[in-house]
Amino acid sequence: MSSVSPIQIPSRLPLLLTHEGVLLPGSTMRTSVDSARNLQLVRSRLLKGTSLQSTILGVIPNTPDPASDAQDLPPLHRIGTAALAVQVVGSNWPKPHYTLLITGLCRFQIVQVVKEKPYPVAEVEQLDRLEEFPNTCKTREELGELSEQFYKYAVQLVEMLDMSVPAVAKLRRLLDSLPREALPDILTSIIRTSNKEKLQILDAVSLEERFKMTIPLLVRQIEGLKLLQKTRKHKQDDDKRVIAIRPMRRITHVPGALADEDEDEDNDDIVMLEKKIRTSSMPEQAHKVCVKEIKRLKKMPQSMPEYALTRNYLELMVELPWNKSTTDRLDIRAARVLLDNDHYAMEKLKKRVLEYLAVRQLKNNLKGPILCFVGPPGVGKTSVGRSVAKTLGREFHRIALGGVCDQSDIRGHRRTYVGSMPGRIINGLKTVGVNNPVFLLDEVDKLGKSLQGDPAAALLEVLDPEQNHNFTDHYLNVAFDLSQVLFIATANTTATIPPALLDRMEIIQVPGYTQEEKIEIAHRHLIPKQLEQHGLTPQQIQIPQVTTLDIITRYTREAGVRSLDRKLGAICRAVAVKVAEGQHREARLDRPDAAEGEGCKEHILEDGKSSPVSDTTDLALPPEMPILIDFHALKDILGPPMYEMEVSERLSQPGVAIGLAWTPLGGEIMFVEASRMDGEGQLTLTGQLGNVMKESAHLAISWLRSNAKKYHLTNASGSFDLLENTDIHLHFPAGAVTKDGPSAGVTIATCLASLFSGRLVRSDVAMTGEITLRGLVLPVGGIKDKALAAHRAGLKRVIIPQRNEKDLEELPANVRQDLSFITASCLDEVLNAAFDGGFTVKARPGLLNSKL
Repeated sequence: MSSVSPIQIPSRLPLLLTHEGVLLPGSTMRTSVDSARNLQLVRSRLLKGTSLQSTILGVIPNTPDPASDAQDLPPLHRIGTAALAVQVVGSNWPKPHYTLLITGLCRFQIVQVVKEKPYPVAEVEQLDRLEEFPNTCKTREELGELSEQFYKYAVQLVEMLDMSVPAVAKLRRLLDSLPREALPDILTSIIRTSNKEKLQILDAVSLEERFKMTIPLLVRQIEGLKLLQKTRKHKQDDDKRVIAIRPMRRITHVPGALADEDEDEDNDDIVMLEKKIRTSSMPEQAHKVCVKEIKRLKKMPQSMPEYALTRNYLELMVELPWNKSTTDRLDIRAARVLLDNDHYAMEKLKKRVLEYLAVRQLKNNLKGPILCFVGPPGVGKTSVGRSVAKTLGREFHRIALGGVCDQSDIRGHRRTYVGSMPGRIINGLKTVGVNNPVFLLDEVDKLGKSLQGDPAAALLEVLDPEQNHNFTDHYLNVAFDLSQVLFIATANTTATIPPALLDRMEIIQVPGYTQEEKIEIAHRHLIPKQLEQHGLTPQQIQIPQVTTLDIITRYTREAGVRSLDRKLGAICRAVAVKVAEGQHREARLDRPDAAEGEGCKEHILEDGKSSPVSDTTDLALPPEMPILIDFHALKDILGPPMYEMEVSERLSQPGVAIGLAWTPLGGEIMFVEASRMDGEGQLTLTGQLGNVMKESAHLAISWLRSNAKKYHLTNASGSFDLLENTDIHLHFPAGAVTKDGPSAGVTIATCLASLFSGRLVRSDVAMTGEITLRGLVLPVGGIKDKALAAHRAGLKRVIIPQRNEKDLEELPANVRQDLSFITASCLDEVLNAAFDGGFTVKARPGLLNSKL
């Protein structure tokens, strides 16, 4: 035997306190460091040290490190393991922490703790040596029968595993090459043991005691593997490869008992799944795929990751409604009543739904239409989709597409990816459980695009009636029929929808509401809903139609009714406070000594003037019911009016005209202001204008300059050259809002004509239309929304292009009656209609008409 000098550890070691696991000599462990003293140890000793000795630590098990430096050290475990720090990985976010990879060297015993801060350091006594034990016959004889018995059980355990696994083969070689004295610690760290058992092995300083404590652990592990292999005789070869050196957690105490139960349950589940596949009504192609997958699943060990993926796939295939559908309610008369009860106005939309019902009565296998409701926010597009589903008697499912920028949200992920799942379409069908629901694709105009693909392009297959009967989700990888699904998309504008997707949908415009329609909606739907939400009754609050009109005109200016709904909610909350306070005061007045005060009431209206609803001057009297909300109460609750009728005031000087603009939120009126000053003939444009609107301004000034003599327009010095020594400034108020489009051309021309002629534009006129260099007025879009905006603003006359006259048929009758529409084909007609007395051409005597 060759003598080798022992490797000594330092007499003083920094202590690393752990409570997560037990490190044994010869084994390797990862431990996290996030407490104060341990962090100081890593920073001061490991990260700054340069010698090998600085990487040797004393690992103390079963001892938690206090969270703060101010706390005293807990009682330390007597025996520890000297360890070599092999790797340090750390981060400072979200808080400082490190992960150490440490390898055990030998046991030591704490003699005395030298210091506790910034990290504990102790004098230690080494308990076993680090010399290389020679693997000779003499050594084996010294170890005796205990060592041979331990070696026999260790070999038996390893040979029960699959030798084709590299880790198992390496362990078998280590059993022959390593000294027997090192085997108990190494095998204890490999097999499944508790921290308490490892701690007992660590405390066993005597080698004989260590062998005696480790042998029962090996026997227990061997018995557990025998029971496990007995229950899996029919697939022993597969399981042998998968059983790791650390067996499953479920055989810790009673080996095999829980395994039998779980195995039986899994087998029962697979049998049930196979039965569902046989009895399902899925198409032949999908059925073949499911049969193939269930055969693979039967041969697959449960611990393989693909087992759960395949099982989830089969469960989804079984749950999908391949041929399950609901029966449509085709009573057109009942459908009309239901739609009228749920929604006021929207005649075009209701007509389309009733047409679909009528055709369904005549033809059963009609494909579901692809509708797209386009209109400003708050007009009821989403709620109409829900009402359509209720009318048809179908299931309803909403898919929010706003901000979606991954095509996998529509088509799903391929099953080769980790965490793959089907797309929203297939998930929605699984949720509703039928193959003919109403799908609402909300905010289809707000789809994004990213490196993960274009979801709008993925929707082309979904929303194409010629293709969606064969829709293939990437996760399913088999075709699913979407032709019976009624798709309803909603959007605020069609400008951001790709043309190919827009072409596949039937566009139905849902314009904003008129004031009369808003009043009806408020009293039919909004006020009853708010009263129910706030626990009020009509006997406690009354909101007359005049008050509702004031809210609409003075406190909201929108195409929909969302702001109106919020204002009504604020009124109900204020009244609820008064009612609750009144009930409390009535309870006090009901006492005998207060009987004489029963006749005292609080009145909202007194001599034509309302007291504030929030008034608390007379706390002894309950309010009179019902509480009437008039203009004064409205002002107390909602504050001063947000919008005033400023049209006539702003048109009190030349150089101002009113245009009409379309936005995704509905129509708006738009003021155009112009002024002139001495200068060099420059045209200045302000108000966040786009290129098209800037070009319209240049067109207008060029047309006026070419027709200045005709209309006798002059600059400040009397010259017909309007830009000679004159600068012109055009401004579009609401300068923070970006504006663009050609429809402001006639408004700019009228504004400049007013400026140079010195005449006022009529204060009740608004106009819209695109102009050309020759003075023609071309048609524009959004006429209905623009006309409703003019009606909301109280204007009386609207000038529109002659070719837009057909769009007036869509306007409600009361709007056509209140507004006077002037159609114009050229700028001459626009100017004649915009000024009182017309904008006549100045006659020039002495000129002869040419006959050439």
